[in-house]
Amino acid sequence: MPSEPATLLAGTPPPATPYAADVIILSHHRTEATIAAIRSAAAQTGCDHHVIVLDQNSPPETRTALATLVATLPNTALYAIAENRGVPGGRNLATALGHGRAIIALDNDATFATPDVVARAAARLAILPDLGAIGFRILASDGTSLDTSSWGYPKSLLAAAARRFTTTVFVGCGHALSRPCFDSLGGYDASLFFAWEEYEFARRAIAAGWHIEHHGDLAITHAVSPEARVNWQNGRWRYVVRNRLLIAHDWHGTAGMLPRATLYLARGLLAGRLVTTIAAIAEAARLATTRPRHHTNATTRSYILAHETAHRLPRPTPRPEPPTLMPAGLEFEP
Repeated sequence: MPSEPATLLAGTPPPATPYAADVIILSHHRTEATIAAIRSAAAQTGCDHHVIVLDQNSPPETRTALATLVATLPNTALYAIAENRGVPGGRNLATALGHGRAIIALDNDATFATPDVVARAAARLAILPDLGAIGFRILASDGTSLDTSSWGYPKSLLAAAARRFTTTVFVGCGHALSRPCFDSLGGYDASLFFAWEEYEFARRAIAAGWHIEHHGDLAITHAVSPEARVNWQNGRWRYVVRNRLLIAHDWHGTAGMLPRATLYLARGLLAGRLVTTIAAIAEAARLATTRPRHHTNATTRSYILAHETAHRLPRPTPRPEPPTLMPAGLEFEP
């Protein structure tokens, strides 16, 4: 990854020596929401952190507004590039600019729920050397209820949303990564551009021996801004299908790709997106031949079975216990 991939527009560059954490925010339109995200990140307390904002080809008025804000904030820098390189590519570029031991990613339509999220996440990564990633709890815009549209785990774990559990993925809207983990894996797969980039990263992290956890006591509030959002009409479905098939091929070859392609064809037909689905499958088949294959071992398979597959299996309905017949006169209050 290049060490200086972007132009500094405003603010203070990160220190050249290591510190506790970088907070990275990607900007692409969404001026007001991005301003709120930057303010929230700059207001975090409890550790030595730097805020790195990377603008990916927003309009000039957006860049001017962000630069005006960043110039007033300590330990914050606004960088810019001339194109939108997508979520994984943008995160790679932003992360390469800093030297924080923890990498905290915040979507530009989100804010931290409390002022100590960064410090607590960075401290946990520092004391748990095998912990590669922490997923935060994603709250809806009311700041209280869960944003179920951003729930990336098995539905059976919804009741544990406010607690901690080991998992096989993390939600990109708000998360923390260990820099040693990030660097050892070479960052995100930038070729994915959008969709499944956290899943792909997590699979490689698990195979390399890292653990991933959801920490429900660390939360962000998600506004779910529609501005500049990749939606189903302008490409979201294409990326969802293409990227998931590529990841399946990366780990399981054609045998892993075919069942999912069939499923997506059926879903695309029902949703009126058959042409887009066929094009995405064809693109995935073409790109799959250019990608390296990955292989799992028994430890990786065991981890995935315990922390994902087991939670997705149907659970039998417990049979009611037969009533206990007690002799008259022996009833008691518990």
